[in-house]
Parts: sequence; C-alpha cells; structure tokens
Amino acid sequence: MPAPSLAAPLKILIVDDEPPARDRLRILLSDLAPQLVTEVVGEAANGLAALDLLREAPVDAVLADIRMPGMDGIELASHVGRLEKPPAVIFTTAYDNYAVQAFELNALDYLLKPVRVLRLLAALQKIPAPRPDVALLAGIGREIRGGGRAHLSCHERGRLLLVPIDEVLYFRADLKYVTARTVAREYLLDEALTRLEEEFADRFLRLHRSVLVARGALAGFEKAAPGNDAEAHGWALLRGVPEKLPVSRRQWGPAKAAILLREGD
Repeated sequence: MPAPSLAAPLKILIVDDEPPARDRLRILLSDLAPQLVTEVVGEAANGLAALDLLREAPVDAVLADIRMPGMDGIELASHVGRLEKPPAVIFTTAYDNYAVQAFELNALDYLLKPVRVLRLLAALQKIPAPRPDVALLAGIGREIRGGGRAHLSCHERGRLLLVPIDEVLYFRADLKYVTARTVAREYLLDEALTRLEEEFADRFLRLHRSVLVARGALAGFEKAAPGNDAEAHGWALLRGVPEKLPVSRRQWGPAKAAILLREGD
C-alpha cells in the first residue's frame, strides 16, 4: 500500500463493540491533528460490519478491538489481509497475554487500553505496514477464541466474499486452490488443505489426500466398484447434495468410525 500523501488525511476505520471505546479513539485522533491529519471514514461494532464498510470505502488503517461478537478482530485481520489493497491493522485491546509478540514480529501494532495519544501516533506513523501473515493470525485467533475462524474469504469478480464455515459441507483440493462446497454453491479459496485440516480438526474429517468433509454432512458410505477409481476405496454420501466423495483405503476405517461415533451421541 503506498504511503498516504502529506496533503491527504489518513483514512481510518474504527472497529470496537463498545461505543465509549470508539468515542475515545475519535477524540484521540482529533487531538493528533497538529502532528497527523486523519479522517474517520466509519465505525463498526464487529468484524462483519467492518468488512461491509471496507467493500464500499477503502481505508489506510483499521483500528480494531480483539474480542468482539460476531467476528473478532483477529479474524477480521485475516480477511482484511486478503484484500487487493489491504489497510494496516492496528489492534486496540485490553488483552496482552496472547498475541503481543506475534503482532510485533509481523509488523502489526497493538495498543493496550486505555489507549494513549502518543502511542496511537507512533502506531499510525508505521504505515504503510506489510501484509499480515494470515496463517499466523489464524493460529493466534484459535488461542483467543478457542476455535477456528467463523468465516473463510475468497475473491470473486473483484469482490471479497465471506463463506460461513458452518455452511461448508466439504473442502476439495485441486492443484493450488481449494474448493469449498455448500448446499447452495462452490467457492474457490486460496487456502491450503493441510492448514484447513489443522484449524478445523474438530469439524472436518480427512477422507482422502484431497478431501476434507464436515462431520455433520456425512450420510453414509458405499464401497467402490472394482476398477472404478484407483484412488478411491469407497465413497462418502452427503446430506443435501448428490456428490459422492472419494475415501482412501487408509481413511476408510476412521471415517466409518467417526459417523458411528456421531450416531452414538
């Protein structure tokens, strides 16, 4: 992202679920006017609302709280990092026990609440910031929220789309991309299947070297006909879609055991 010109104000989006916290940041930014001219182009109470605003109005920096309902700041940063021209993300948080060192190592700044005006100035003067390490942010997010992202993101026709993880039936790898399938449609993701497996190990099961399936989407199994598919020992049947997914010989036993365990619950 190019550095903002001296004549142009630094465009900022404030994201925090607490209105007093957003008000304080507005006041601090106003106090910085003699040193750094800024323009608050919008406010949002969580990451989902922030992404809606970013689709309409690009900014230079996002000031984001970490713990917010709907979509937290870490997940927001992972999606922001996939934008064509990602803004710098500066965290404003009361929590310093998870991610401080990781943010510093990745040139992302953090401000501990109550935010101080000189600390805010120093953070904003670091812009432009490098693109965030999305994989690292996902790992930090798991520590903070106790699980993986609530949404995945992909680009389609110049727009950033969000894919709710609880709607994904399966992931299938093909060359450098991964397809996420929901009941309604497919999405092409710039993700690694191995990282998805690690992040969502409690929700998705490995069926094949190229396939992960949502545990709740499994409806049953059938053996492959001899010579039908050299790589498939059998097929997984799904709820809601007609496709069958290949199951390798190695994963056949664990996959069948997983569905039996689910039905036992």
